[in-house]
Amino acid sequence: MPDIRIACAAFACLAGLLHVAPAAADTATGNTEAIVVVTDEITLTELTPSFTLTGAPGAVVTTASPVTMRVTTNNFAGYTVTVQPTTPNLLPSIAGSTDVIPASLLEVSGPAQAGTFAPLNPGTPVVVDTKASASAPTGDIIANNYRITIPFVRPDTYTGTLNYIATTL
Repeated sequence: MPDIRIACAAFACLAGLLHVAPAAADTATGNTEAIVVVTDEITLTELTPSFTLTGAPGAVVTTASPVTMRVTTNNFAGYTVTVQPTTPNLLPSIAGSTDVIPASLLEVSGPAQAGTFAPLNPGTPVVVDTKASASAPTGDIIANNYRITIPFVRPDTYTGTLNYIATTL
């Protein structure tokens, strides 16, 4: 009977000679171009939701705190901010009252007015700020003050909406 130990030893030697290396991986390459298109953007945020002017007929009343907002734009040509009333009159809250306050009696003062007041006009926006460059990365804070000479109307609360628009140049 043949010696099994010799046959196994010969097989082990043969297995060592037949060592097979792992196959090399195939690869393929390609390129793509990353294109980032940055769009022009402008936002108007943090606008004071309302303000109140209180006084008797004939009194000239100015806002106690300014109306503020934040304008943010990456447009390097800059921006303009305008304001205008949405209706010609501030309307009364008392049902059946025919008294109104003309919106043109409201006057606004902002950076564009340089300390003076300009009357609002429902047909023509009033420029309250303009800047010939982009805003700060966190936005620019703009402040407006309002005043009115209270007309001779019945005691009531008169309201109207003012529309602010920020536009890139």
